[in-house]
Amino acid sequence: MIILSVESSCDETSVSIVKNGKEVLSNIVLSQIDIHSAYGGVVPEIASREHIKGITMVFEQALKESGIDRKDIDLVAVTNGPGLIGSLLIGVNAAKAFAFSNDIEIVGVHHIAGHIYANAIKEDLVFPLICLVVSGGHTELILMKEHYDFVKLGETMDDAVGEAYDKVARTVGLGYPGGPIVDELAFEGKLNYKMPNISLGDSYNFSFSGIKSHVINLVHNIQQRNEEVNIPDLCASFQETVSEVLVSKSIRAIKEYNAKMFIIAGGVAANKGLRNKISKRITNVKVVVPLFEYCTDNAAMIAIAGYYQYLKNHKTDDMSLNGTSRMVLK
Repeated sequence: MIILSVESSCDETSVSIVKNGKEVLSNIVLSQIDIHSAYGGVVPEIASREHIKGITMVFEQALKESGIDRKDIDLVAVTNGPGLIGSLLIGVNAAKAFAFSNDIEIVGVHHIAGHIYANAIKEDLVFPLICLVVSGGHTELILMKEHYDFVKLGETMDDAVGEAYDKVARTVGLGYPGGPIVDELAFEGKLNYKMPNISLGDSYNFSFSGIKSHVINLVHNIQQRNEEVNIPDLCASFQETVSEVLVSKSIRAIKEYNAKMFIIAGGVAANKGLRNKISKRITNVKVVVPLFEYCTDNAAMIAIAGYYQYLKNHKTDDMSLNGTSRMVLK
């Protein structure tokens, strides 16, 4: 089964062609990071315009690199939510135009399902499993008892973990995107700054607004005393606290639901500090982390999720398919 997929939920324009939900024949990603870094974050209007400028080129390059003829494509899969509505509409309408003009069926795919199924490129999923979703917009613990069956055990009550990373980076002037920079500097620092307890007791929910505010106030107070902030130490202290709560709740969920596999998904899955803690602490089940190139937004993950979604219910969408900024994973 050959699937052409489209992802445009935020600031990456991506088209991929995948065979049988496993073999990635092409995965073209046009990033806008350099454009948005000047603003300290993604500007939705600019993101939409950049998608319009690049989408046709990305389609052509994905087809060319895959060596697949249009007539051999069996299904089109496209992210239809959640995400920036303007960005989503570009991808959805481009995917519908391609599907309509080539008489191919189309399915809309949940963005987070795509991140989860990025793990299937590397390993076959074994159920039941626990998935830790960590990204700029999402932090969730998901139980999967079978393919395309998602039970949310907990989620962030405020900021997502990736958002907290970016705000901490901005507070000490590290630029955007801040997460990878904080991660890198954390390996150079020591745990010399006290951070608040963010465990929320026995709940599987998360909260990162408190530690974000704590870091902002801490830096402000240090500067008021005309002292210098030790940025690597601050990054190390922040990352240790955040990664500890993520891993501790994951371990508890693995035990409670007798999981056979643990996977992580989302852009923060590329965080080396989190990966190291997972490898040291979670040793009683099979642990799978996505390849680095599939952690951030890409269309290959949407093709794979679309493949398993189609196998699950054999339902497709019609030309009324639209983008949705908020969307429940189910």
